Amino acid sequence: MANKFTLEEFFEKLKKYNVEELEGVRIEGDLEIEIEPGSGLDANVIQALAALAGYTQLIQEFGNFLYHTSMAFTYLQRLSNALGIQLPVGMAQPAVPAQQIQPAEILEKPRFEIPESLAPARFEPYKVEYPGVIEEVTLGATRADGGTRESVVTIGGERSLAFYNFDAQNPHTPVIAIDIFDRRPMLAKAVREHYEDVLDDPAEWARKAVKDFGADLVTLHLISTDPLLEDTPASEAVKVVEEVLQAVKVPLIIGGSGNKEKDPEVLEKAAEVAEGERVMLASATLDMDWERIGNAAKKHGHVILSWTQMDINNQKTLNRYLLKRVGIERDSLVMDPTTAALGYGLDYAFTNMERIRISGLRGDQDLNFPISSGTTNAWGARESWMIDSPIEGDTPWGPRELRGPIWEIITGMTLALAGVDLFMMMHPGAVAVVKDWMGMLSGAVKESIKDVDAWITMEV
Repeated sequence: MANKFTLEEFFEKLKKYNVEELEGVRIEGDLEIEIEPGSGLDANVIQALAALAGYTQLIQEFGNFLYHTSMAFTYLQRLSNALGIQLPVGMAQPAVPAQQIQPAEILEKPRFEIPESLAPARFEPYKVEYPGVIEEVTLGATRADGGTRESVVTIGGERSLAFYNFDAQNPHTPVIAIDIFDRRPMLAKAVREHYEDVLDDPAEWARKAVKDFGADLVTLHLISTDPLLEDTPASEAVKVVEEVLQAVKVPLIIGGSGNKEKDPEVLEKAAEVAEGERVMLASATLDMDWERIGNAAKKHGHVILSWTQMDINNQKTLNRYLLKRVGIERDSLVMDPTTAALGYGLDYAFTNMERIRISGLRGDQDLNFPISSGTTNAWGARESWMIDSPIEGDTPWGPRELRGPIWEIITGMTLALAGVDLFMMMHPGAVAVVKDWMGMLSGAVKESIKDVDAWITMEV
C-alpha cells in the first residue's frame, strides 16, 4: 500500500530512527509538488517540473530556481545529503529572476516601520467575579452586645483578592493586634527597648500597645502556664485576663503557652472568665483537644482560631471538625495557616494562604474564613535580631535596630497581599508602617506617610 508524506515528514522519520546517511539505497515513488497561486513561478517552469522524472534531476532543477528561500534551500541540502546527491555548482545565480519571486518594491522598503509614538497606556482595574464570599467575623462586644468593649473589629467579607477592592468588594481593611505576655519574655533588643517599662505588668503593657502604638486589638499570651516555666494554674493565670480586659477597651485575643496538654484547660478557663466579651481563643489544633476548646468558645460566645501547619488539607479538616462536630457558627471561626518569616519559608506561607483565599472565593465552604497571621514569627529569624552574620567572611548585615523591624514589615506586607485579615505583631515601628501601607492601598488613607523616610530614620 502506497504511503504519502511530505519532505518534512520524511526527514522526521530519518531522525526518529537515527539515520544520518543513506548508502546504496534507491528511493522510488511519485513526487507531487503543489504550487500555490501567486507564487511567482511562470508556466514554463511549472511545465518543466512536471516533466522531471528522477529525484536527482528534480533536486538539481528545483534548486536552481527555489534555493533563494532559506527554508527550501535547507530542505534541498538535507534531502541531497540523505540521498547522496551532489547539488550543482553555481547555484548562486537562480534561473528565475528574483523579481518574479519577490517583487523589487518590497525589497526597497523596510520590513517594519518605526512608529512615531507609543500606543497610549490605559489603566483599567482588574475585575473578576468570584462566586464565593469570605465570612465576616466580629471580635469584641460593646455594652449593647453584652460586653464592655468601646470598639469592635470586623474582618473578612471579601469578594475579591486582597486590595482589588476597586468596587468596594472588600469592605474591611486588615487589622493589627500587638502581642503581650503574662510574664517577662525573651525579646529581641530592638523590640524590648519599646516595652522595657511595662514588661512585668501585662495590663500596662496592653494599655501602652493601644494608647501609644495604635493596636486595634491586643493578643495576651498566657505563657506562664507552661509546665516547663512557672506552670501557673489555669485558675490563677486567667486573673491576668480580667486585668487586661479592664485596662483596655479593644477586643482581646487570648493564647496559651503552646503546650498541647495544658492549653485546652487554660483556654477553657479563659473563655469562662471573658464571657460576653467575644474574645478569640488562640488556638485549636489537630494535635490537641480541639473539641474541648471549641466547646468552650461555643458555650461562652467567643471566636475560635483554627491553627494548622502550612497544609491546606489539614486546614480543611480542622475547620470541618469545628463546624460540624462542635457546631461552631460560621461567623465565629478564623484560620491561622502558620506564618513563616522572610527567608524562612515566606514564599511557601504566601502560596498556602493565597490558595486558601482563592478556594474560599471560589466557593469552598470549608475555607471561606478570615485569615490570621502570627507575623511576630519574623523575630524568630536570626537575621532580625543577631548583631551580625555568624558566617565567616559574610557581607555585613547592617544595624539590627533597622533590620529587625524591616524583617517584620516585609513579612507582614507580603502576607497582606495573600489575603491576611488580622496580623499579630510586636515592633511599634513595623505596626505603624504596615498599618499605614494597608490603609493607603485600601483607600482608607488618602495620604501615605508624609515623610517617606520617617519609618527608616525613626528613633529606635
